[in-house]
Amino acid sequence: MNQEEWENRVPETIRTDALWKVEAYRLGLFLCDLARPDAQKLLKERFYWHIADQLHRAASNVSSNVAEGWSRGSWKDRARFFEYALGSVRETRDWYYKARDCLQAEVIEHRLNLGRQLARLLVKMIDNERKRGTRIERHHDTGQD
Repeated sequence: MNQEEWENRVPETIRTDALWKVEAYRLGLFLCDLARPDAQKLLKERFYWHIADQLHRAASNVSSNVAEGWSRGSWKDRARFFEYALGSVRETRDWYYKARDCLQAEVIEHRLNLGRQLARLLVKMIDNERKRGTRIERHHDTGQD
């Protein structure tokens, strides 16, 4: 399933939420939904059980942390949760790499590329929050309104 097909299947209550406009959130949900059947395939071989569990947990945490960060009021809190999401993306990519002997090469390549895309978005989001914080701190230090 490609991303467009997937998005059309996402319930309207999620697609109409303002958070849906955050690309990293959408991609994180997409990654999570892709990781579920991948983890189920890994569960068919006992050797990969631990990878299946960790893969699903890491992939599930990406969108959750983006959502949590997006809802925070301070730039520091937003940046921190976006950093957690970035860590989960990197962990997900690591678990996919470790599953490469069980999953198809095309699946691994797609998931790693999706992870790379997510990581780039999150690095920009983190950087934007830090810049926002620096502007706020400079503004506060000068006493300007």
